[in-house]
Amino acid sequence: MTVSVQSPRALLGCIADDSTGATDLANTLVRNGMRTVQTIGVPAGAALPGVEQADALVVALKSRTIPAADAIAQSLDALRWLQAQGCRQFFFKYCSTFDSTDAGNIGPVAEALLAALGSDFTIACPAFPENGRTIFRGHLFVGDALLSESGMENHPLTPMHDANLVRVLQRQSKGKVGLLRHDTVARGSVAVQHAIGALRGDGVRMAIADAVSDADLHTLGEACAALPLLTGGSGLALGLPANFRRAGLLPERADADNVAPVTGPALVLAGSASKATNAQVAQWLANQRPALRLDPLALAEGAPLVEQALTLIAAHAEPVLVYATTSPEQVKAAQAALGVERAGHLVEQALADIAAAAKARGTRRFVVAGGETSGAVVQALGVQALRIGAQIAPGVPATVTLEAQPLALALKSGNFGGPDFFDEALRRLGGEA
Repeated sequence: MTVSVQSPRALLGCIADDSTGATDLANTLVRNGMRTVQTIGVPAGAALPGVEQADALVVALKSRTIPAADAIAQSLDALRWLQAQGCRQFFFKYCSTFDSTDAGNIGPVAEALLAALGSDFTIACPAFPENGRTIFRGHLFVGDALLSESGMENHPLTPMHDANLVRVLQRQSKGKVGLLRHDTVARGSVAVQHAIGALRGDGVRMAIADAVSDADLHTLGEACAALPLLTGGSGLALGLPANFRRAGLLPERADADNVAPVTGPALVLAGSASKATNAQVAQWLANQRPALRLDPLALAEGAPLVEQALTLIAAHAEPVLVYATTSPEQVKAAQAALGVERAGHLVEQALADIAAAAKARGTRRFVVAGGETSGAVVQALGVQALRIGAQIAPGVPATVTLEAQPLALALKSGNFGGPDFFDEALRRLGGEA
């Protein structure tokens, strides 16, 4: 029996292509006993407080929709920082709905990381069964629907029209893409290792891995313990902590999610146009809670919506919702009038400006919906790093900043959470909703 010993440095180094994806992954690691710190961007200068106590480090980039060359450069910068922290294995995390375009960025970044690590193979597995994302014969399902029929085909930035991930990833990649089928995964980790050997022999550099249950993800994690790089959604990380325990590098931890509660005024910001966030906004409005909608067309015309939001926040002791969330049709209309990039930037900048001003006026708790929105907000708040706490909803933990006057944040992927998520998050961040 192997005796666990505490490693003095981080074991797992992770690179996420957006802020909510980073917290989603960090949540999985914490729930499985790894003390986890998430950084906002690649840290510069002096060492961050708390990093030396982390078992896992997650670098949150904002690289999902930027040009592929820029995403590669940022990801390699993150890899070098994680290597300098002593990490032994690396994880490239992207969305469980494989958000990308035929130009990237999943394939190009994964291939660049493989090359930098001197490795010839990795798997790609965005499955997250707890949130309804499963992969069978290379096809990604969201609930009972194929990805291409799930609503993701209407995503304003990364519309997904093909559920066959082998085809999607091959269009983005220079190397050969293969498939690790479910009938192999179901036979266990040894069978998966043999299949990986065969795929390598066929010249495959990356393989989409089927997974329809958490048991499949544990199998994949165990089978890939020796791979320098893994890529996928947060579910693939389920089995990684156990690998480090078996190697005697990670002690059993019952307190990995311990963070101090934060009290004080709260604010909810929503930029996602996903079905889940639309339902959450609708629930808030149905309960007649204070709210203001940001219309990108009005923002483009110079309407003082940021000032109006701050006035509304000041007028209410209870949390206010400021949102740009709307129907796919209205999103497309705004994009047609303004262009996709400008429409998104106007909303993100307005929400970021509101967050920064609210912080200056004493707001301490923030619930943020949407990956791009979360990235803009944490940058505006000046957040450098987060300690990851207990789960609020699948894929969404409570987090607390590592600073003298901490903030509490819940950073939510647009597709995550039930209709009452905003109120539940406010409660779990340390105070009443």
